[in-house]
Amino acid sequence: MIDFTSSLYLGMRHPSHALEPWAQLTSGKPAALGKPPRRARAVTQALAELQGCERVTLLPSTLHLFSDLFETLRRDGIRLYMDAATYPMARWGAERAAARGAPLRLVPHFDAAAVERLIAEDAESGLVPVIVADGFCAICGRPAPLRQYLRSVADYGGYVVLDDTQALGIWGAAPTPHHPYGSGGGGSLRRHGIGSPQIIVGSSLAKAFGVPTAALGGSAAFIRRFERESETREHASPPSIAEWHAAEHALQANRLTGDETRRRLASLVACFRREIRRIGLRPARSLFPVQALTSAPEASAIRLHQALGDSGILTALVHGCADPEPRLTFVINATHTVGDIARAASVLTAALER
Repeated sequence: MIDFTSSLYLGMRHPSHALEPWAQLTSGKPAALGKPPRRARAVTQALAELQGCERVTLLPSTLHLFSDLFETLRRDGIRLYMDAATYPMARWGAERAAARGAPLRLVPHFDAAAVERLIAEDAESGLVPVIVADGFCAICGRPAPLRQYLRSVADYGGYVVLDDTQALGIWGAAPTPHHPYGSGGGGSLRRHGIGSPQIIVGSSLAKAFGVPTAALGGSAAFIRRFERESETREHASPPSIAEWHAAEHALQANRLTGDETRRRLASLVACFRREIRRIGLRPARSLFPVQALTSAPEASAIRLHQALGDSGILTALVHGCADPEPRLTFVINATHTVGDIARAASVLTAALER
């Protein structure tokens, strides 16, 4: 079985023998009532430095993170401008805030001009504009127009809220043709070379870093306020001790071998794209590890997906940002081999000939 559905992009697994031991998984009390585990401060400081934020706090998941984040912002009197292709976790948090009274506008995918125009039209309301978007769209292969978004809210004291789950661990500073993902793997702020107290970044560590927890980053003042007001920190358990240890292990691995792993991953994705073009299909527009293919009209994505599955190759069917038809999607990670890619291409070729 060859699995092209796992988004553990850097191949991080964190087996128990690689982590420091723990005497118990959880203290049994919410984060607001307990002390963070030993060396937690070092983990959050390392994450903040990696991402280009002043401060970071960890939560059990992005579902908890965005639910609490938009409730905190809602108290300031906000209007939400949510990108139409925003990933569900952030979207659900924004919709919860809207259900509690925050006006919400749905805006075209990564259309900075449309967002700027709408914010200007709404300026007389006095509400604080908050733009919500993914930092990077894995399906269409484009980064958010972050600088334009930031300019749109700057004069109104607003915020840009990014779900940076896909970018964290992959995109970094100063990408080049030889190092297409850049260095460090810090995500969108590092890729764009931007730092601003008006940007708030929520990210799951469960993809590139393989840790099922979430990080909220922003200005030190805002993150301290969030920690005071977070309902999750008051009513739910924090990330387990094992997850803190895994996060520490992931950050250490990223420092030591992350850039080398990203270069190897980029070469695997480039190899995949060459093979896909050779057999007459069109890959995604970027070197991101999620490769959603555009099939010929007669080659149904569903039929190709089934043919691959029958041959022991697992793939996904993913809907595009604006296209209602599913796309055959390969998720490539650093544990794949050139042989895996060649095998998939061979099965695809046979399926297309049939």
